[in-house]
Amino acid sequence: MTATPVSAATTLGDTTLPVVHIGPARSWASLNLTELVEYRELLYFLVWRDIKVRYKQTALGVLWALLQPLFMMLVFTLFFGRLGKLPSDGLPYSVFTLCALLPWQLFSHALTESSNSLVANERLISKVYFPRLLVPLAAVVGGLADFGVAFLLLLAVMVFYGVTPGIAVLALPLLVLFAIATAFAVGLWLSALNVQYRDVRYTLVFATQLWMFATPVAYSASLVPEGWRALYGLNPMVGVVEGFRWALLNRSTAPGSEILVSIAAVAALLVSGLYYFRRVERTFADVI
Repeated sequence: MTATPVSAATTLGDTTLPVVHIGPARSWASLNLTELVEYRELLYFLVWRDIKVRYKQTALGVLWALLQPLFMMLVFTLFFGRLGKLPSDGLPYSVFTLCALLPWQLFSHALTESSNSLVANERLISKVYFPRLLVPLAAVVGGLADFGVAFLLLLAVMVFYGVTPGIAVLALPLLVLFAIATAFAVGLWLSALNVQYRDVRYTLVFATQLWMFATPVAYSASLVPEGWRALYGLNPMVGVVEGFRWALLNRSTAPGSEILVSIAAVAALLVSGLYYFRRVERTFADVI
């Protein structure tokens, strides 16, 4: 959508107000991302609203952000670490898998919320104009609050096992941004498709579960043969998870070709998703 000022004006009392025509973009190249900056206050309120609604009338509140990764870590440690005897690259299996669970849950939550965000904000979208990109973006950014709380659990587990990060920890903010960009890129496609095809919400849970097992959360990426690493990196979460382990667990070997392929895959998804979203958003208010 684009807002185009025209020469006509409307007089209201002593004030002359410009007339602005709002209409759909006329080409694929009209992303008009500067609108996101102009509506940054709306983004803040959307994020804050999502966080408050998530924990409204809950008995444990923000503690859910700690309990979910904690219990998943315990289950993974018991079944995959103790019973399955999966290797953990010489690290305690609990901290090895928790370090992967945090970025995965950030991605999983952001993907689910962003994919359903447009449908969930049906009344807002059908009544007032604002950049529709803000809706999935707010859903993705809101997941950082839970991530920040769960990160405290990871630090406690690292201290318990005596794991100290090295200089690579400085790359952690970039890796968090990478996880957010991955969720946003995929969420753009799914949120736009979900407006027209409500099957998306029903297949998303199943697809996310399959995606987790295709990501080295419970196992090490070193189990994948070297010749398949580049192809394996087409799953962008491979680069995110391996990057987190490298940055936090003081692993000597940095992620190789798989993270480069993951970055390229996310860039392609993000650019194509932005163009597709902008192209179809003109129909959201009518179809939703």
